[in-house]
Amino acid sequence: MSSPLFALGYDAFVLLWFSSVCFAACWLVAKKLDNWSIVDVLWSFGFAGVALRMLYLHWFGLPMGGQGVLMAVATTLWSLRLGTHLAIRVLGHLDREDGRYLKMRAEHGEGMAAQMAYFYFVQAAALTLLCLPLLSSSPAGATGPTRPIHWVGLGVAALAVLIEAVADAQLASFKKDPANKGQVCERGLWAWSRHPNYFGEWLVWVGFLLMSYNAEFRGLPGLFCVVLMYYFLNRVTGIPLTEQQLLTSKGPAYADYQARVPAFWPRPPRR
Repeated sequence: MSSPLFALGYDAFVLLWFSSVCFAACWLVAKKLDNWSIVDVLWSFGFAGVALRMLYLHWFGLPMGGQGVLMAVATTLWSLRLGTHLAIRVLGHLDREDGRYLKMRAEHGEGMAAQMAYFYFVQAAALTLLCLPLLSSSPAGATGPTRPIHWVGLGVAALAVLIEAVADAQLASFKKDPANKGQVCERGLWAWSRHPNYFGEWLVWVGFLLMSYNAEFRGLPGLFCVVLMYYFLNRVTGIPLTEQQLLTSKGPAYADYQARVPAFWPRPPRR
């Protein structure tokens, strides 16, 4: 077993242990508040925590090449933007729970707390796995410079964050207008995709895949995360739960929207 691979496995194990403790504490707080949505805030800020720790250790002498620094800075900025957006939405309205968790409450009833204990651990494991591109971008002893592929990846990640930010702003503006209550947002990017924010989120990981490419790992941890994120967004906790809740709350209007606009991959609106 190579030294970089062993070091990556060790770092991932330590991160999983620490993440499990943090998410267990979050479970206790969420149960006390009776709002399970707060895990989304912790999950989003968690990446910044890992990246900032790497930068902190680098500041005090941990060898890290230009690629690792670039990846850590990009991850921090992406994580802080997403986490801040969710913190404002979730923590500012603790009396309201995200629709995905309301749907899960309806399914699990009195067993919701036990289900959430499992779900929170899955979130800790997912955080660990999705940090593999970041952890692998700075193999033990690597001090090499950034290369063109890393800057291309940064450009892709920046475009993805812009897509997310624009989609979030368009949806927030739509919801602020009382005249739109009960209607479906089809403005801007939402006319191209039913979930442009999820598409942007996935595209971030494509950027991270390119940014994490190096001779030691050949981008394989990043590729794994691209596939994993696509699966989660399209098959598990992203689109399926969101659309079930929207069909319940908006009925035929959302069913009509589904028939006309693609779920994930954007395309020009059909008139």
